[in-house]
Amino acid sequence: MQQIPLGRSDLLVSPICLGTMTFGEQVDEPGSHAILDHAVARGLNFIDTAEMYPVPPRAETCGATETIIGRWLAQRPGLRERLVIASKVAGPSRGMPWIRGGAADLTPADIRAACDASLQRLQTDRIDLYQIHWPNRNAPSFGSIYFDPGRDGEYTSVHDQLEALAGLVKAGKVRYIGLSNETPYGVAEFVRVAEAHGLPRVLTVQNPYCLISRSLDNGLDETLHRLGVALIPYSPLGFGLLTGKYDERGIHDPTSTGRMALFERMKQQRWGRPEALAAARRYNALARDNGLTPTRMALAWCYTNWRVASTIIGVTTREQLDEDIDAWGTNLSGEVLAAIDQIRWEIRDPAQ
Repeated sequence: MQQIPLGRSDLLVSPICLGTMTFGEQVDEPGSHAILDHAVARGLNFIDTAEMYPVPPRAETCGATETIIGRWLAQRPGLRERLVIASKVAGPSRGMPWIRGGAADLTPADIRAACDASLQRLQTDRIDLYQIHWPNRNAPSFGSIYFDPGRDGEYTSVHDQLEALAGLVKAGKVRYIGLSNETPYGVAEFVRVAEAHGLPRVLTVQNPYCLISRSLDNGLDETLHRLGVALIPYSPLGFGLLTGKYDERGIHDPTSTGRMALFERMKQQRWGRPEALAAARRYNALARDNGLTPTRMALAWCYTNWRVASTIIGVTTREQLDEDIDAWGTNLSGEVLAAIDQIRWEIRDPAQ
């Protein structure tokens, strides 16, 4: 798989990135190592993780994903130099008191301490792309669609967040910085402050982007394009809804091994909305009507999208990994793309 420059950087990455939030929950350590080995063998060199992983988050497993990756790296001398590793510092508490005591702010000291802890767990001397997992301010994210100014409070400023990240870059602990679950305002403000004060410029944004969650197309795409910030979307398969595995029995099927069926917490989030499954069924039927599997069509839509730099996939088996990688190179016809847009016109972003 040919590597591409990631945004305005010298990082060369595969156009498919392996997301790891299942490692340590749905996938045990030996299984995680086998998936990582197979991903590298198939040409992937880009791995994304986070301090709060695995998902769903629990106090007992927090940090386990990075630890699993760190032990994998330690057992394979020389492999680290061939990889681009991304991780994330969690933002203000979202019902996770085990992260920084449930603090409502992300301070510069928190950023530095979180990075040091991630480096230790990953058993590496640097993180190639270090991202703020969600905004350190009052902002709609994770399925919230309205901004409420009445919820504003005191938060560490964008300038002070960038100063802390700049210190990590200067120390050689981080090469580039990015954002996640961000808004057009947030991206523009981080770029503005960085350019005004000579601080590191955000390289990437990691937001959800898939057939049932395309709010990014309503302005954030223009922001990213005009500011030269690369998109590395997550959940291209809509938490499994766009694979078709929930089409017949839904997300409450007790025999299903999918995360939407396994974890009650997931059913309460945007991917668990009845409207999201209804829309997914429409897209999945369109795929089958055109001789494609739902997975192949959903991934091809992301893989070939001009907005996307590298697509983050999440898997629990080698077979799923192969299916996702094998979808690379699939081109959708103009008729299929038009039909996709027609469905969106009728059912607008139910998992936003």
